[in-house]
Amino acid sequence: MNYWLVKSEPDVYSWEDLVKDKKTTWDGVRNFQARNNLKAMKKGDLAFFYYSNEGKAIIGITEVSKEAFPDPKDLNWVAVELKPKTKLKNPVELSVIKADKQLNAMVLVNNSRLSVQPVKVEEFDKIISLSEK
Repeated sequence: MNYWLVKSEPDVYSWEDLVKDKKTTWDGVRNFQARNNLKAMKKGDLAFFYYSNEGKAIIGITEVSKEAFPDPKDLNWVAVELKPKTKLKNPVELSVIKADKQLNAMVLVNNSRLSVQPVKVEEFDKIISLSEK
């Protein structure tokens, strides 16, 4: 299993929207590195749901329910289907992530603009631990 992080804005598509919808097509990604990350996602992989700009925090965990397929908005790009897995006990803010030395190599810290990014298993576990505090 691989771990990922996907970004959204609460006013564009929130965690609550995902829970209500039960699944969503994660489309509209127009960055080659992020697209390659979407292509690498496998059914059953887990992805953090992160609010960028407003909130700047990891809110929950999604599961890849359908692997990469042509983006319905532009067939030259790809999308995946995500479903909600669980909301974190407490959001983990970017400031907390940046302050933790165990997370200083995390893509979110070093390339914060990338909208779909890999997360190492140790980073995933650490974020879960931070959310329980």
